[in-house]
Amino acid sequence: MRENRSSRIPSPTPAGCPTARLQQLQLVAAARVSACRPTSRQQVVDIVKVTVDDEVDTRTFQAIVDDVARDALG
Repeated sequence: MRENRSSRIPSPTPAGCPTARLQQLQLVAAARVSACRPTSRQQVVDIVKVTVDDEVDTRTFQAIVDDVARDALG
């Protein structure tokens, strides 16, 4: 089970995506990654890319990938 902790997603976002939406995107991405049980970082990147689409900037995308991959890949 995932522990409760603060998100590492940068704030505020230059793309103008509200913080609540960023948290929702991160949670959805984490759930999808968890369900797929990826074996590589590239698989995590692909899942997050589909989840966030064009809603976040590159730095925020990378922060979401880092956070989700750390939990999924150990």
